[in-house]
Amino acid sequence: MAGVESTRASVVASARRVVVKVGSSSLTTTHGGLDPVRVDALVDALSALGAAREVVLVSSGAIASGIPFLRLDARPTDLATQQAAAAVGQNILVYRYQEALRPFDIVAGQVLLTTGDLENPTSRSNARRAMERLLGLRVLPIVNENDTVATQEIRFGDNDRLGALVAQLIEADALVLLS
Repeated sequence: MAGVESTRASVVASARRVVVKVGSSSLTTTHGGLDPVRVDALVDALSALGAAREVVLVSSGAIASGIPFLRLDARPTDLATQQAAAAVGQNILVYRYQEALRPFDIVAGQVLLTTGDLENPTSRSNARRAMERLLGLRVLPIVNENDTVATQEIRFGDNDRLGALVAQLIEADALVLLS
């Protein structure tokens, strides 16, 4: 297994463009809501990675981020409340990332997508152009499912697939899944 790990590390180390996908469990506390320590640790790693290459972050966590602000005791099970939590949590998630990125002089840009956006040629072209421009401006694109409209993605938690589609969209050299 050590040979496989060193090969993976070598691929990421030599990559010019990397997509990193992080799951909710890597960002949240056991009670829901964002864990600032985990967010800071991820941002530290991304800032080190981003110094020599272009990085795109595909981040889960919008629903979990919204739960405390809606004063919910647990993750909602009904779709409408999940959508509401995502709508509230999305801005909290990006704000927390931006605050953690500030000491590194990195600006975050929010990109909300659905897999349908990437299947439609016009939307796909628009998304690619926007992502390329963000990267050209040295902005860290933070991509998330548009959970308020992508109800299928909420039910299946499909940000791994979104990460792969984004990697393909921007012709990334590596995709790192942190779930």
